Amino acid sequence: MNAPATVGFAEAFRFWLKLGFISFGGPTGQIAIMHQELVERRRWISERRFLHALNYCMLLPGPEAQQLATYIGWLMHRTWGGIAAGSLFVLPSVFILIALSWIYLAWGNVPLVAGLFYGIKPAVVAIVLAAAHRIGARALRHPALWGIAAAAFVAIFAFKVPFPAIVLAAALIGSAGGRFAPRIFAAGGGHGAAQASHGRAIIDDDTPAPSHARFSWPRLWLIAGVGLLVWAAALASLAAAFGWQGALTQMGWFFTKAALLTFGGAYAVLPYVYQGAVEQFQWVTPAQMIDGLALGETTPGPLIMVVAFVAFVGAWTQAIFGPESLAAAGAIAAIVTTFFTFLPSFVFIFAGAPFIETTHGNLRFTAPLTGITAAVVGVIANLAVFFAWHVLWPGGFDGAFDWASAVLGAAAFVALFRFKIGIMPVVGAAALAGLAITLAQSVF
Repeated sequence: MNAPATVGFAEAFRFWLKLGFISFGGPTGQIAIMHQELVERRRWISERRFLHALNYCMLLPGPEAQQLATYIGWLMHRTWGGIAAGSLFVLPSVFILIALSWIYLAWGNVPLVAGLFYGIKPAVVAIVLAAAHRIGARALRHPALWGIAAAAFVAIFAFKVPFPAIVLAAALIGSAGGRFAPRIFAAGGGHGAAQASHGRAIIDDDTPAPSHARFSWPRLWLIAGVGLLVWAAALASLAAAFGWQGALTQMGWFFTKAALLTFGGAYAVLPYVYQGAVEQFQWVTPAQMIDGLALGETTPGPLIMVVAFVAFVGAWTQAIFGPESLAAAGAIAAIVTTFFTFLPSFVFIFAGAPFIETTHGNLRFTAPLTGITAAVVGVIANLAVFFAWHVLWPGGFDGAFDWASAVLGAAAFVALFRFKIGIMPVVGAAALAGLAITLAQSVF
């Protein structure tokens, strides 16, 4: 099968915009959507090149799905392609969260919104489970890799081992495996997870790296320097306008640090965000933090977008622009926080991806990444368990089991896994079912 025709920037822009609105299900669901659209359906990039880019993004702090979109956009259409892909992955969720945060603060517990979210939550659990199965089926092609995934699950679930330690251990195992058992730790896990053929792709296994993807040290330091300069100028501007202790300045500084700690996804950094936002700065209350997490779970985009909710609520409750401009203060704070949270991700991709493009087929680099990918499958399974626990036992294990959520989640999983129904129809149907259930419960 021949490769599809070259994709122009406008066509790619339209896809990245669409992706920003349908990227439900956390990183696993988002990566699964990109794989289905870009590898299987559109054939913009081959399976092996997709997984190679994903492995690099798994190593980085920050939302790996957004970074993967940035990487592929950059590979196809240079820097502006990466900026478009990465920005459009985030912007829809920013504006959705700004609107929902305004509703949340202006009208409190709105039954309509609560009912919709009640149905979406179990659907999200189903999306994560289905996507974990799908990614695991591609990455775990040998019992040794299954063993790494199982060990990672036990380590993070039972022993609360920090995710960076799991990544380091998996990389060391993969490095040793690449030396002593290269067949197992070749890219894709020995039996060729990356060998699944969907036909020739625009960026295929043997497609040479374009000129902008060729690595050089001066280019790396230039991009890193520009990124640092943009960050420093933005933070200095806030400090000049509002003072170093101003809420917006402190949000920029705090969420920059949070962005550099998000190894393993948003849940890995949530304790740090909770400590700062609730205890140190008192931008939100504990109850508001939980509500914000629910919004982050059930809206498109990375879960770390909960920071936009935190910033909106913090700026609103502290009335940083005065009591007459609460909504404007919240919206600006959410945008400022989003900028500082995601800026490092763009720098990591634009600076580091050219080097990663030089490592195709080099077992010394790919074997550790194969080990990391296997471990991440175990961590994703832990995330699925975490979601299911909080949705099915909303009051904890001492509380009642939520049978309605269980039925909705099971139906969503069957629809996704057995009947291959799209994510948006499943989420929409679940939201309507949740609304009907909550309305019935309020009547009876």
